[in-house]
Amino acid sequence: IVAGQPIHIMSSMIPIFIMPIAVLDSVHVLSEFFDRYRATGDRVATTKTVIDELFMPMLYTSLTSAAGFASLALTPIPPVQVFGLFVAFGILVAWVLTITFIPAYIAFLPARTFENFGAVHGGEHGQGDAAAGSALSRWLRRLGPFTMRHSKAILAASAAAVVVAGYGISRIEINDNPVKWFAAGHEIRVADRVLNEHFGGTYMAYLAFIAADGDYDAASFTAGLEQRLQRKKSALAAEGVPELGVAFDAFAAEVRPVATTVSSAEAALDRLDRLVEQRSAASEGDLAESWDEVASALAAERQRGEVFKDPAVLRWLAGLQAELKRGGLVGKSSSIADVVQTVHRELFLGKDEEYRVPDTSAAVAQCLLTYQSSHRPDDLWHFVTPDYRETSLWLQLTSGDNRDMVAVHDAVEGYIAATPPPAALQHEWFGLTHINVIWQGRMVTGMLESLAGAFAVVLLLMVVLFRSLLWGLLAMLPLTLTIAVVYGAVGLVGKPYDMPVAVLSSLALGLAVDFAIHLLARARRVRQRTGSWPAAVAELFDEPARAIARNGIVIAVGFLPLLFAPLVPYQTVGFLLAAILAVSGVATLLLLPAAITLGERWLFRGARSAATKIEEKNR
Repeated sequence: IVAGQPIHIMSSMIPIFIMPIAVLDSVHVLSEFFDRYRATGDRVATTKTVIDELFMPMLYTSLTSAAGFASLALTPIPPVQVFGLFVAFGILVAWVLTITFIPAYIAFLPARTFENFGAVHGGEHGQGDAAAGSALSRWLRRLGPFTMRHSKAILAASAAAVVVAGYGISRIEINDNPVKWFAAGHEIRVADRVLNEHFGGTYMAYLAFIAADGDYDAASFTAGLEQRLQRKKSALAAEGVPELGVAFDAFAAEVRPVATTVSSAEAALDRLDRLVEQRSAASEGDLAESWDEVASALAAERQRGEVFKDPAVLRWLAGLQAELKRGGLVGKSSSIADVVQTVHRELFLGKDEEYRVPDTSAAVAQCLLTYQSSHRPDDLWHFVTPDYRETSLWLQLTSGDNRDMVAVHDAVEGYIAATPPPAALQHEWFGLTHINVIWQGRMVTGMLESLAGAFAVVLLLMVVLFRSLLWGLLAMLPLTLTIAVVYGAVGLVGKPYDMPVAVLSSLALGLAVDFAIHLLARARRVRQRTGSWPAAVAELFDEPARAIARNGIVIAVGFLPLLFAPLVPYQTVGFLLAAILAVSGVATLLLLPAAITLGERWLFRGARSAATKIEEKNR
């Protein structure tokens, strides 16, 4: 609010995306504190140990998540840029609060709050190991050795999953429709369906055709006008009124000086019109009528540039409308060609066979004049500009899907390529339905670029964190598998790649690498202390794995209520968030230990256990 950003669908989703990452760090801290507190009984000492253990992993998970969302600033869509930057800022604020507020809150609580708090470890008061006795702990304890025994099978299954996911990704169809953000039974969806079944279409798109301006050539303009003047003069002589042609020779001498002092045919005609008006006003009798005939010749010359009075052009435009109608996506279209054909039919007493474009430009002009006389004159300018060099084709689509608008784009391009217009025309799309397609294209391209950039940034951070390219690549395995599996499933089930799905790619990147950072950071410490990977696995699948599992389960389940939200994008976010957390958690607990088991000799090359170092020091 202070930043002055308007609330829209992107900004309304900011807290939804900040919440899981903010809670991740908190759950890790509290889970670790719960498991360690009974061993010391000192909350301050326990808090210091926990923060010391988790400070760097939480810092890097927050940095990687923030980098993933900040990369959205690379997209060319301002709402997405604002969304990415605000979520990135929120993640960093959440990290600061986690390492400051939570320890302070723990220290502030009265001592009695911690009575009977924490996991009871084996041998304490003879009660056994409560934490280890939970169903989750028993399952994780068996999972560790399983990843070692079946490491090759796990990697093979992961590779197969990536292959299948690749096929699914290749089937993803990019499409969006804001109306389909509502549930199928919502009154808006029902009304939309009924209206489009019974009427021409509720989704408007507009196609502007603009007559291309050629380079102005004074000599060519002069020659063409002189020829028209000569033909008009000869026609008057043939009609037996040669006295009405006397002004033509005088005017012909005026054409060339005017034509060479202007930069366009329009400017030349405007100046010549004023010249004829002056000559006509200063003349009387036959001479005045002769100048009137010159004015009519000038009007005919000007009409040559009025492209959308040309019958051939109007017939071509009507042909385009008919072609789009046959395609089935356009329910109705309206243009200046419809105006001309309708008026022409009514001038012939409503005969159906007269619903056509007249054969001459003069007849077209008469139809348009009749239309203006029977309507508000300015109504015609909704379809064409007063100089008749630009026109607008109105299209009513029966579907708001972006893919259908793209199909109409392709149909227009195909028609123009197969049936070139009689005059040089340029065309441009506009309207909300077309804007949605442009938004989609920018969004998809921008998201892919930001995802690639964020992936590279996260990889660089992993290399810096672990000071090893090999370990950095290892940390990216769950992330890569999660993104592939989730988006592969999107393609396999036929879910369109729309705005929510595109935005979730950044969240997938941030969440999928968080678990990997925590597991690998602890794995390196435990392996260094124990001196062997099998011994490290037993400890790794205790507190660290339990914290990861708790995080995944709690947050995934916490987002499932979004499935009952009234808007489909929120339902999509809820389901995919749960899927991302589930897949990334399972991938972290299965794939990473299996990969470390097979690559132990390279990953821990030169590493020595703490016990080995002590022995060497004693010697």
